[in-house]
Amino acid sequence: MAVTTRLTWMQEKNLQKHFGGKQFTLLYKASIHEFSTRALFQRCCDQGPIVVVIYKEHNIVGVYMKEGCKKKEKISAVIFALKENEISECKIKPHFPTILFYDSGGGWDELEFHVSMKAQTMTMDSATMEKLGLPQIQTTPFQECEVFRCEGMSPAFSLELRRKSVGLEFPGAPIVDNLLDISTLKGITDLRENLFSNTKRYKPYRDLIPQVRILLLGPTGAGKSSFFNSVKSVFRGHVTHQALVGSHTTGVSDTYRTYSIKDTSDGNLLPFILCDSMGLHEKEKGLCMDDIANILKGHISDRYQFNSMKPITPGHSNYIDQPLLKDRIHCVTLVLDINSVEYLSHEMIAKIKKTRRQLIKCGVQHVVLLTHVDSMDLMTKGDLTDIYRCVPVKHKLEAVHRELGFALSDILVVSNYTSEWELDPIKDVLILSALRHMLWASDDFLEDFTS
Repeated sequence: MAVTTRLTWMQEKNLQKHFGGKQFTLLYKASIHEFSTRALFQRCCDQGPIVVVIYKEHNIVGVYMKEGCKKKEKISAVIFALKENEISECKIKPHFPTILFYDSGGGWDELEFHVSMKAQTMTMDSATMEKLGLPQIQTTPFQECEVFRCEGMSPAFSLELRRKSVGLEFPGAPIVDNLLDISTLKGITDLRENLFSNTKRYKPYRDLIPQVRILLLGPTGAGKSSFFNSVKSVFRGHVTHQALVGSHTTGVSDTYRTYSIKDTSDGNLLPFILCDSMGLHEKEKGLCMDDIANILKGHISDRYQFNSMKPITPGHSNYIDQPLLKDRIHCVTLVLDINSVEYLSHEMIAKIKKTRRQLIKCGVQHVVLLTHVDSMDLMTKGDLTDIYRCVPVKHKLEAVHRELGFALSDILVVSNYTSEWELDPIKDVLILSALRHMLWASDDFLEDFTS
């Protein structure tokens, strides 16, 4: 059975942020591994920086050892108290860990802090309690003790992320606590390369068309153009910004653009086209609903200048009278800023639902893409490796499902390249996984269209 922490997600994130954005790996849990100093030292010595978390009846206190736990060396430590979302701390003078966490020997009254694992009691002097804002009770019982190793980044990829990618199998890879364990950056890079090569080898259903067309729709500033730039960056091997990116209020995409990307290895076009459009808007100045239908059916060509008040009509130079299957849209991706999904206006929700009814009427497969996930409160880089199990992200997915009716399995999450100078394999995995899901949806459309 998996050993889990008693910390809530918010408590853990607050501690991680407070101690420098570290990821926590649970090494020891007293109720599982025994309330004894021997068991604690056996599992936690020489593990690098650690955080000891002690659960009392009404509060949580702990010790941060930046230098780690070493039996025969004095270490500096920081004592902290976690109250709701606030953390107070104070430094204590260097001690041997065996003095701070030992069950016999005496002399504890002279220490600022001491834990007796066997007796399940914690002792603290009055000055330390005052600094931490704790009640002046020198010795108190505790119910649980956990110790975490502090690391720079979590090495685990969730099975959910793996499922949302390409269904890759890694022979011999151990599955631990429902996680696909990838212990080094090389493992992350290998996963990215598998996704990358599988996407390049993709062929539309029964080779009916050379490239599938994926339409990006969404409110102004949601990240439509940024997603195209991110996809192109992945396949170009460096960060690029071909599509201009606008603000949340104005945007710049008032022209219909169809973007193909070349394979840098052979110069051939990749098997998909990303189509960028004018943003959806609550008022009349956004993308015209009639133009959405025209785009879906393949009537609008590249570089058409949208008119919010008037849809395109036959006879226009950008109007395609008899579109072929390759001209149609095969998948629509509704792009939303993950930070705004719970604050969409009633007018915007109504417009999105109306758009979705149009998609269903035309038989076009559609998914949701949530962007800006890396800007969520307390989000760390390590969270991106386990994004679909991250509690705040799950709440956002449920909000989209509840408000807009999309299936949870059709809601994807990415972190676009917006201000970075270099590519990041973790971001690449999210981007390629989302793109792969869109290709699958396109195949579903082609199969339905020809059946």
